[in-house]
Amino acid sequence: MNANGIGLLLVGGGVLGVVVWLLHKLGRAFATIAEVLAAAAVVFIALWSAVKLLVWLGKQVFTHWRTSLGVIAVAVWWQWLGWPSLAITAGSVGVVLVVWRLVDVVSFDRCCGRFLRAWWLRWFTYARKLPGWLHACGLSISDGTVPVEVTVNLVGRRRKAVSRTAGGGAAVQVPKVLGVKSGPSWDEVRVRLVPGQKPEDFDDAARALAVARKVTRCQVRELEPNVVSLDFQRRDLLQASVDCAELPELAAVDGVDLRRVFAGRTEYGKDWRLPLTGPGAHMLVAGATGAGKNSVMWSPLVSAASAIRAGTVRVSGIDPKGMELAYGRGIFARYGVAGKEAIAVLDDLLDGLESRKREFAGHTREVPISTEHPLEVLEFDEIGALTKYTDRKTREAIVERVAILTTQGRALGYTVRGYVQEPTKDTVPVRELFPRRVCLRVTSKTHVGMVLGDGAYERGAWANRIDESAAGVGYIWGEGIREPLRVRAGWVPDETVKTLENYVTNGGAHVIDLPVRRGGEEVAA
Repeated sequence: MNANGIGLLLVGGGVLGVVVWLLHKLGRAFATIAEVLAAAAVVFIALWSAVKLLVWLGKQVFTHWRTSLGVIAVAVWWQWLGWPSLAITAGSVGVVLVVWRLVDVVSFDRCCGRFLRAWWLRWFTYARKLPGWLHACGLSISDGTVPVEVTVNLVGRRRKAVSRTAGGGAAVQVPKVLGVKSGPSWDEVRVRLVPGQKPEDFDDAARALAVARKVTRCQVRELEPNVVSLDFQRRDLLQASVDCAELPELAAVDGVDLRRVFAGRTEYGKDWRLPLTGPGAHMLVAGATGAGKNSVMWSPLVSAASAIRAGTVRVSGIDPKGMELAYGRGIFARYGVAGKEAIAVLDDLLDGLESRKREFAGHTREVPISTEHPLEVLEFDEIGALTKYTDRKTREAIVERVAILTTQGRALGYTVRGYVQEPTKDTVPVRELFPRRVCLRVTSKTHVGMVLGDGAYERGAWANRIDESAAGVGYIWGEGIREPLRVRAGWVPDETVKTLENYVTNGGAHVIDLPVRRGGEEVAA
């Protein structure tokens, strides 16, 4: 090998050595960097996990603050005072609660029983079982629910389309339980809907949810666009009859709130109050024979007896049967039975309506109720008898007058309350002019929708299932009420009607002599 070859070899070896040395240094630097990055990643992941854990714990503590405070209190007590004192105190509190419940169950349930029951039901019933019930009732969303059409038998004439679900092991999203409230007869479970659901989906599954919970009824209430309340009825508080207000205990006339007079009880154990004036005062009550329509009629009148006696409320009656309202005839300032008498009552009311128009037009938007301008309440029993089952001329005249009163009467102090057995549009053509409806026991499922509107039956208004012995039990759906509410009107016995009549007439109530109209002229009756 010559000198040039040796020189090139030495130079190449030197260059290779330098390259190897550089690679060694770079490798050590990269290793150091990798170690630093790995350590940083471990620290970051640990910190991130700790932060997520702290956030989750904070969220759980904030969301379930009662349970959290209870656990913390028990832990602190155990640590500082020992478990014997904790056991003795817990046992003593338990004994006191048991004795309290045995002595006065009403005050016990109002003060602490419902909270304890709600806590227990949330953690040991609804949090554990409700997701399974919702999934079984088709109220869950699967991430992999994507329909795939598979065509079978491509050669033959007939082709069969088979729908399969992609991703058999996809995650399932179930509405989350937000909270539980427990009353004497109902459990209210608030759940948040998952994307892809709507409250109407729960309406359709209300009956299935009731069966899953092993209760008689489940009602769905929309609280927010993505939050609904599933109300489960554990027991029926409306089995026993409800007493109406007692006359000796009625408040003075100034204390009668005509926008919220007592009418009975709701399925939640609260007072059912109806407006005799203001929005929603016009009311249509539908129910079969013996369903309790008269209870809905008389109970608010008993509650407003002092106002009737003082003259700030004046009641008129139309009674085609000539039996129900006639038993308390002295209560009604105007009274009619047959078609002509009914028209006379309505015409006199319309005369007063027009008079108030002329007097208050341009001065106020709502006539103030007083003895000079009393609230005029028309009780129209068996309205269908005169709006369908009579001659055409009388029928059209009555329908026209009732329509005027229901469309113009609210601001002028006129209220119409009608009662009907057959709630079809042909029977009551002005049915839609009554903003508040009450559906008592009816003979057909279709009648529920006719009274309360489309979807009422699906939301739980099962009025056709009401037992014949449950007179006065029904469902209401009116202004400000999206979901049907089950109620029972206060029962008014015959002696109470007579007592009410004596109470009112002793206060100076009088019967208005209605003029007989002949050819557009008024003649003394």
